[in-house]
Amino acid sequence: MTLRFTTVGITGAGAMGQGIAQIAVQAGSIVKLFDTQPAAIERARDALHAQWDRMADKGKLDARQAQACKERLHAAGTLQELADCDLVIEAIVERLDVKKSFFAELEAVVRHDAVLVTNTSSLSVTAIAAKLAHPQRFAGYHFFNPVPLMKVVEVIAGLKTDPAVCKSLADYALQIGHTPVMAQDTPGFIVNHAGRAYGTEALRIVSEGIADFATIDRILKDQAGFRLGPFELMDLTALDVSHPVMESIYRQYYDEPRYRPSVITAQRLAAGMVGRKSGEGFYKYVEAKPQLPAEPATPQVGDMPPVWVSTRAARRSELYQLLKNLGAQIETGQSPSMNALTLVAPLGFDITTVAVVERLDPARTIGIDMLVEDEATKRRVLASNPATRTDMRDAAHALFARDGKAVSVIRDSGGFVTQRVIASIVNIASDICQQQICTPADLETAVTLGLGYPMGPLAMGNRWGPTNILEVLFNMQTVYGDPRYRPSPWLRRRGAIGLSLLHEES
Repeated sequence: MTLRFTTVGITGAGAMGQGIAQIAVQAGSIVKLFDTQPAAIERARDALHAQWDRMADKGKLDARQAQACKERLHAAGTLQELADCDLVIEAIVERLDVKKSFFAELEAVVRHDAVLVTNTSSLSVTAIAAKLAHPQRFAGYHFFNPVPLMKVVEVIAGLKTDPAVCKSLADYALQIGHTPVMAQDTPGFIVNHAGRAYGTEALRIVSEGIADFATIDRILKDQAGFRLGPFELMDLTALDVSHPVMESIYRQYYDEPRYRPSVITAQRLAAGMVGRKSGEGFYKYVEAKPQLPAEPATPQVGDMPPVWVSTRAARRSELYQLLKNLGAQIETGQSPSMNALTLVAPLGFDITTVAVVERLDPARTIGIDMLVEDEATKRRVLASNPATRTDMRDAAHALFARDGKAVSVIRDSGGFVTQRVIASIVNIASDICQQQICTPADLETAVTLGLGYPMGPLAMGNRWGPTNILEVLFNMQTVYGDPRYRPSPWLRRRGAIGLSLLHEES
């Protein structure tokens, strides 16, 4: 194999620089590691040597390969030692002024044909390159932490980047065992842009008093299939990393409502409650394990009331079948009897609005989220309204737990939890495609590999129905009056003509 870049300089010996160095060395490149703190280089080199020894012990490398890796890693005491590099990857502090100053100094050292890249996660590639003499050889090359395990890298073209540079970077990504995705220069690129909805919408749900952190995490894992809940994820990445990215993307988009951060994370960051590494974030940690509140027990209900289902309920036939399977006594009249538990299943609307529009008794009205209800879901979600009686809420909880599935009961919310989070994810992803930031295929790859979602966001929209997602968004916009829920043209047009969200115009 002929490596696209045989000698690679890496500036910044922190976690990202160390991870990039590891995979570049293992692919066969000579790596020169530079940091303004010599001790940081020594720590990184020691850690990498130990890692290659462990890989040899486990049979992932033989002794000869491990020794060769060690020999290809070099410490660079000054920038001048990077003069012969084919590629220099910057992984220093995430500040525009620092990066611009650094590259101005680096450009005076390296060869005229060397490729220069930044590992920035949210800063403008074009802005970093603005004062360079040769911006055409500059690009973004965004890896994810931990680099050896996160097998995707975003290749970002600035406004003046030569397309051939991006092609060479994509080729090299494949050589070092990563999947490249191509992106235009935009705040957050692909992954950090597409990932805005998961955390910010969950924070908005908390801020409305609808459910607590643990309940939202349980719902999005057990009902929607996410590997980590949004608050578990923010504790893992740490708010001193994630909150500045939230603010950066929001401000770079000139306060676009879809990306609005939350005061909740700003306050917790100010208090030092940044997550697992500080011992406390959205959860407290003892020996690195989160201390989760106990889940409310299923109520014990003596006489179960009959159940009446709204004629406008989403997936009404499936809801009827579910009730039959659970052994419910079902009323089929045009309106509920005076004793009936009244079930509604809206898309996007809150329970209060449905009760008023359909002239139902709010004291006996409960909502159920049917958007993703199927055999694979491990949890059902019910929502009361401000007037719902306790006995009716308990009866609904007990009824839907009869087959052993977990049940969460939340306060009234337009779109429950899963509907509004999934709709927001799909909507932002659709707008990324509408803006031609990347191809639909690259978006799906980047998000699946970079965020670990159960499926790509466009596939998610197709799975649960573009028209259903549109209905959730339109109705949430009505409930909240917030432009953050306005549907993307990409989603509206494909939903209107029954076209896959993955379809790209020729």
